[in-house]
Amino acid sequence: MEITSPHTDEEFQQYYKLRWEILRKPWKQPRGSEQDAAESNAYHIMAMENKQIIGVARLEFPQPQITQLRYMAVSTPYQQRGAGREMLQHMEDYAKSELIGEIYLHARENAMGFYKKMGYQVIEKSHLLFNTVQHYKMNKILW
Repeated sequence: MEITSPHTDEEFQQYYKLRWEILRKPWKQPRGSEQDAAESNAYHIMAMENKQIIGVARLEFPQPQITQLRYMAVSTPYQQRGAGREMLQHMEDYAKSELIGEIYLHARENAMGFYKKMGYQVIEKSHLLFNTVQHYKMNKILW
């Protein structure tokens, strides 16, 4: 598995397609709902296997020394096989290299166990996405 950033228009199209398929399509959200105004100022990565995108994630930088992990998704057939762990470790390493001391995120309830295993702590109950998907704010202090 390789962790890289999308660079070409085709790579970004595939990147957003996977993000939509995992994070929006199951709730009947339209194409385009997987993107927002912060895309151009964010750090994007994708996990690749056999030249196929199997995972995506993004970091935003809302404050000095704090970053937010958003839109992390792994293709269903590749879940529970280490892609999420590798992407999250890559994001943490990148944040440290940028002298960022904390990552926070809003985890879906069904992903909380994964983040807890990776050292994240629950801060508080967060928003309810699409009136059905409960989220929890979590964070990890990196240094």
